[in-house]
Amino acid sequence: MSRSVLLEQPGRHRLVKGEVPTPGAGEVLVRVAAAGICGSDRELYEGGRPEAYRTFPIVPGHEWSGTVADVGPGVDPALIGLPTVGEGFVSCQTCVRCREGDTNLCHAGYDEIGFTRPGAFADHLIVPARLLHPLPPGTDLRAAVLLEPAAVAAAAVLRAAPLPGERVGVVGAGTLGLLTIQLLAASSPAELVVSDPRAGREPVARAGGATAYFHPDELGELDLDVVVETAGARDSAAAAARQVRKGGRLVLTGIPGVKPEMLSPSMIVGRQLTITSVFGASSAAWAHAVRAFNAGLLDLGPLVTHELPLEDYPEAVALLGRGGDDVGKIILKP
Repeated sequence: MSRSVLLEQPGRHRLVKGEVPTPGAGEVLVRVAAAGICGSDRELYEGGRPEAYRTFPIVPGHEWSGTVADVGPGVDPALIGLPTVGEGFVSCQTCVRCREGDTNLCHAGYDEIGFTRPGAFADHLIVPARLLHPLPPGTDLRAAVLLEPAAVAAAAVLRAAPLPGERVGVVGAGTLGLLTIQLLAASSPAELVVSDPRAGREPVARAGGATAYFHPDELGELDLDVVVETAGARDSAAAAARQVRKGGRLVLTGIPGVKPEMLSPSMIVGRQLTITSVFGASSAAWAHAVRAFNAGLLDLGPLVTHELPLEDYPEAVALLGRGGDDVGKIILKP
């Protein structure tokens, strides 16, 4: 038998049991080792996720790690037994965006594991084999569960294109911000400045490579070469823009849940800022994150602060909502 969390509608779920699913052509069956919870999962549970980006009923869970348990027709059986993670966006592979490498912007429409098709808050998960990123035998799957947000961080850092010796910054020290710090640190910056209102996040940020840590109210204009915004707060994009030097680069990753503070066009033009953004992660960003993890450039395990059983799904969502300095990545373990 296989268990899964079925979210029937916002705020109403049940744990269901059924037969272990069978992978179809081009698919694999993954035995889930761990699944992470993020703000998008909380948004789904509370009913705040836009209709175009979710389906009910749904088995949530888009951040996961596990082991290939079986393969469907047309899939290499050598995958069986391998530890793995996998992409969430299910793209068409044929549209212009996909063919140019932007698989996260597929013209066929939004389709993501854990939001529009069954996810990993379950004992088992069916995944298209082409989305897998197999990992070396013996990989710590508890740590590897963070490779989904790490791929988003990688997408942002690839957009930022930091050069050795540049002065860089990160706005926000949540999971995405802490992962971005580690990837930016790998580029050998002269300074790596982090801003976040939670003082308790400073030790983890500095362990990841931050050279300075500020409360947002303490920041002035820092004249940084590159800033990556990861907070998704009402004023975080505008605050990040104020930290960038004239001619500098700003990458936005957060999506505010409230009406944001506007970025001033006159400031953008007058300072000739280059502003870009990321939505999720492309296959290339995933590959970059996995390579960095395998090379030891990403230390993911310490970012996990809470592990709960599958049955405690609502408690995990509530814990994420309470936040606090001691709440990092929360994972469910079947």
